[in-house]
Amino acid sequence: QVQFVESGGGLVQPGGSLRLSCAASGSIFSIYALGWYRQAPGKQRELVARITIDSKTNYAGSVKGRFTISRDGDKNTVYLHMSSLKPEDAAVYYCNAAPPHDYWGQGTQVTVSS
Repeated sequence: QVQFVESGGGLVQPGGSLRLSCAASGSIFSIYALGWYRQAPGKQRELVARITIDSKTNYAGSVKGRFTISRDGDKNTVYLHMSSLKPEDAAVYYCNAAPPHDYWGQGTQVTVSS
């Protein structure tokens, strides 16, 4: 069983930056890749960034060049650095395995508004 706790969300102006953190606990050793997902009102949850245990990364086209996913040294914390934020980036952001496990955390709200 793996648990994820997201943090770092908040209100930011368009063009601003924000860094999200994900603390993972439990049996994370068998997870090949971790990802950041987001879900906006009325839309399906989507994978926006992914990082493997050997630090290979992938991004959704909508965020590529603006978002960066990374891990700390012990690999228990995953970050999503978001730059040049747009109103359409507003969503609840979640971390999970990629592909995801059944159990999701509470997520962290990112609001982009002037």
